[in-house]
Amino acid sequence: MSRRGEMAMVAFLQAQNCSNYPGSWRHPETMQDFLSPKYYQRIARNLEDGRFHMAFFDDRLALPDILGHDHAQAVTNGIRVVKLDLISILTAMGLATEKLGLGATYSTTYYEPYHVARVFATLDHMLGGRVAWNVVTSLNDSEAHNMGRAEHPEHDLRYDRADEFMQIVLSHWDAWGDDAIINDRASGIFADPSKVRRLNHEGRWYKSQGTFTVPRTPQGRPVLIQAGQSGRGKTFAAAWGDLIFVIYPNLKAGQKVYAEFKAQVAASGRDPAKVRVCPAVYAIVGNSKDEAAEKRALIESLAKPVDGLALLSEVLNYDFASKGMDDAFTDEELAGIKGLQAIRDRVVAGSGKQNPTLRDFVQISGRGTIREFPCFTGTPQSIADEMQEWFESEACDGFVLAATHMPGAYEDFVRLVVPELQRRGVFRREFTGTTLRENLGLPRAAPFDWQRTPAA
Repeated sequence: MSRRGEMAMVAFLQAQNCSNYPGSWRHPETMQDFLSPKYYQRIARNLEDGRFHMAFFDDRLALPDILGHDHAQAVTNGIRVVKLDLISILTAMGLATEKLGLGATYSTTYYEPYHVARVFATLDHMLGGRVAWNVVTSLNDSEAHNMGRAEHPEHDLRYDRADEFMQIVLSHWDAWGDDAIINDRASGIFADPSKVRRLNHEGRWYKSQGTFTVPRTPQGRPVLIQAGQSGRGKTFAAAWGDLIFVIYPNLKAGQKVYAEFKAQVAASGRDPAKVRVCPAVYAIVGNSKDEAAEKRALIESLAKPVDGLALLSEVLNYDFASKGMDDAFTDEELAGIKGLQAIRDRVVAGSGKQNPTLRDFVQISGRGTIREFPCFTGTPQSIADEMQEWFESEACDGFVLAATHMPGAYEDFVRLVVPELQRRGVFRREFTGTTLRENLGLPRAAPFDWQRTPAA
């Protein structure tokens, strides 16, 4: 199947001391100036040179301190413990680039709808329509404690609340008509009040009344990223997401999930062709197969067992220090997991056990290692072969590329793999527009088009 030039490419970033791979900070080529704007601007310029559609940042509102209910292990080993505010980072990167899309994670559980709407609408204006919001419901009790709550809400309840949160945010973003501002100094009329809608929302979770203060943005509204992969999470993603971040173990599984999710998008009343599905992957590229294998061996040697235990405890909201490696989880313990249930479900399926052990969680999830995502390893040609196969066999619409070390993993990919993908015609040579929606091949968002979805 030919899908010429349509492959989406997204960089998966962290505003912290390491990439998504916690061992990356131990890599001898990783830059250490992650507390400076130059670090992020250097990455942004490289991604723009490589014609990436977007850089998006994952985030948590707490460091991984659930293992042993102590932060010492995470801090000592540098396990994703520095977490900077993302809007400042996006602003710095946006001012160093012209076309690169930029996305940030903000939680529907611990922020207010008006605040999120204003932050992202303002940034979308300041960066010329290049902004995306990665919508999350957060994961664990540590985040709840940092935000003044006693505990993290139950999984499905968070998504029920998030549906209403989305209605309010999108209503704010669509409050101003595109032609509301007249700006006629001669008549003294700034804007037409009949084209500015006042919100009067009263629902199960929120009561929000007032008139939004930011006019409609260059792309209509920011792009919405979503990564829901549990049953309830998929329903949420199908209703709201423009770009869906997924994790597949392999190509065959990806084709199945891709087809099922696109059908779910259609069932929600949306056009599946206007939703991009992109799996997370690593890429380790060398000028030869042997060189790539040597690079991979070094990268894999950087992981420590404590990395996976700390990150599993964080993402599942369960202290993995409380069980022995071969102790099975009880039905009650599995049901009580309030964090990322997709990982729990993946481990149950992968182990073939109704009650997997802690060792099963570590080995099958790959958390804290480069086994967490598919890792394309080899020459530029062999990596392009795999990416093209995934793309053209309808397992995905593009990729979310995680980094094994910073910024070298992206520099290698841009220098070696991107030209090969471009030569084959599956990846663009130039940006097609100025806004993120244009570059993703998505239309400018029409006012209140989201009201077609059942979730609304």
